[in-house]
Amino acid sequence: MTWLNRCIFTAAAATLSLGASAADLPLWEVGVLGGTASTPAYPGSEDRSSRSLLVPFVIYRGQVFRADQSGIGMRLFESKRVELDLGLAASLPARSDDVRARAGMNDLGTLLEFGPRIKVRLLKPTPDSGLRLDLPLRAVIEARSGVRTQGITFEPKLVYELDAPGGKWSVDAHVGMVFGNNKINRYFYEVEPQFATLARPAYEASAGLMLVRAGLSGSRMLNRDVRMFAFMRYESYANAVNRDSPLMKRSTGASVGAGFAWTIKRSARMATRAE
Repeated sequence: MTWLNRCIFTAAAATLSLGASAADLPLWEVGVLGGTASTPAYPGSEDRSSRSLLVPFVIYRGQVFRADQSGIGMRLFESKRVELDLGLAASLPARSDDVRARAGMNDLGTLLEFGPRIKVRLLKPTPDSGLRLDLPLRAVIEARSGVRTQGITFEPKLVYELDAPGGKWSVDAHVGMVFGNNKINRYFYEVEPQFATLARPAYEASAGLMLVRAGLSGSRMLNRDVRMFAFMRYESYANAVNRDSPLMKRSTGASVGAGFAWTIKRSARMATRAE
């Protein structure tokens, strides 16, 4: 699985919402975002995937429906401390011919992730910073020669955000873990007997911890319409439940990227609240 395009889009879209008060945020924006990133082909892969991306974007900050740095989602409940929403995210496929450890195996298809997320606001040390706990539970759906479910993931994480006054720059740091049920772990790490070789013995994957992740991203406003961004992410698979899989080739992985977001048009109407 390649998380590359989602890394670029998420980091770029986030620059459009961080570092601004509710009065500064238009209800919608359209523009162009571009970036380049390098990331493991899938968690634990020794092969890397590097790609550049230039695509249009749409940001919408409605009270219920929204499309922003968190993905496409619908807010179901919100209080001063807690928010519940439904979200949708996607990642692009990976060809097994491009990954040595998976040569001859089935390709990894386009994955859609859909499900609820609870966000708990823990601390707000200053007006421009905050710490929250995210608890997303996602069903994973694969689109490859049809549509089929590929399991469930749970990714609890702590997120710290810091915005400069006036929105000139912003920093976002997070640390968390990803757990998967038996099906999604089998999807990534199981080797069925028909795909076994001398170098890749058969392996039966189990449910449990997939990885531990820490990340840091930042953005800088060049002018009202253009922001630059950069991000880096470190993952550890040392304690993953399937660390003995022949497809788990590394105990750590790192992703890096940079790019820009250019707003071409925005609404005159402002959003009623900031994310």
